[in-house]
Amino acid sequence: MKRLLPVLLAIGMAYNCVAQQPAVGAAVPDIKLQDINGNAVNLASLHGKVVVLDFWASWCGPCRRSMPALKDIYKKYKDKGLEVYAVSVDTDKGDWLKAIKADETSWVHVIDDNNAVARSWQIQYIPDTFLLDKTGKVVSINANHVALELQIGKLLN
Repeated sequence: MKRLLPVLLAIGMAYNCVAQQPAVGAAVPDIKLQDINGNAVNLASLHGKVVVLDFWASWCGPCRRSMPALKDIYKKYKDKGLEVYAVSVDTDKGDWLKAIKADETSWVHVIDDNNAVARSWQIQYIPDTFLLDKTGKVVSINANHVALELQIGKLLN
């Protein structure tokens, strides 16, 4: 058992170094996924903007119910430097595209159809939302829409 413990600790530490959710104040790792047109879009391409990074799915009721409030925030701040990078964990691209059309959202939509990014970020439930500052650091995680809008306003003013 004494020989096994260091091995288990090393495996656990290696897993935590590779796969973990970014904490408040941490810079986020880049994400590169395909958008609705099949083009690869890097999260890092949005540096210089305040970003709402939203993990969601077409089949997720709470995700879909949160869209109207997020649309209102986006409409209010998109011309001031806000972008939404919405990462769908759908496995069916057709369902994903239908949801985008039904919700009438015009921000950056990408799909993580094999859930590689969601697994590496340890996304355990959705919606899971991160607010990033202009340098790509996490400002808040899963803030309600009122708090999210206040934080965005402070970052953009």
